[in-house]
Amino acid sequence: MNDSLTPPEALVGDLVLPCLDEAEALPWVLARIPHGWRALVVDNGSSDGSADVARALGARVVHEPRRGFGAACHAGLRAAEADLVAFCDCDASLDPGELPRVAAPVQDGSADLVLARRRPTTRGAWPVHARVGNLVLAHMVRRRTGVRLHDLGPLRVAARERLLALGMTDRRSGYPLEMVVRAADAGWRIREAEVAYRPRTGASKVTGTWRGTLHAVRDMGAVLR
Repeated sequence: MNDSLTPPEALVGDLVLPCLDEAEALPWVLARIPHGWRALVVDNGSSDGSADVARALGARVVHEPRRGFGAACHAGLRAAEADLVAFCDCDASLDPGELPRVAAPVQDGSADLVLARRRPTTRGAWPVHARVGNLVLAHMVRRRTGVRLHDLGPLRVAARERLLALGMTDRRSGYPLEMVVRAADAGWRIREAEVAYRPRTGASKVTGTWRGTLHAVRDMGAVLR
């Protein structure tokens, strides 16, 4: 992977990786970072040494003490320096190696925000409750904004300055949805790109259970309201 010393002129984009106890998955994820992308691992209070693992593997580590997926994502966005910023879970369910293809429409100017549409590689990769929650939210987004999406997946790419200008305020599970809604309201061209979705490494903190999924749907529903 490209380490934190990547020269600015060689940088394509910064990849924000919100992290809470992902020491087991980090080696695989960081090994898959494509050339020109720099990993920003945002440690959100891990107790398993995730920050040390990430640092030892050459990633830049950002500490965000305020718990919450959105808090970690936004801390990474604010710490990013490249023109392009991508976001991705660091649980090994998504392959950062797919970033160049996902980012291409933003780079060539044909899209402003690209979301990865997840395609499960196995039956257990995407639990039914998580998939149902995702479909409900996609439908709500379509009704609210008119943007037809199939997935609100966590792998996404956009320009850093434009993301900051959206003024996102949610710091919980609603952050990814708020990004889409505010982008749609601002007239952004939003596209999807299919990517493989694998069983995650370790236990899920959000959508691994019905309760976790309901909490995420509640947070995102509040954004829409």
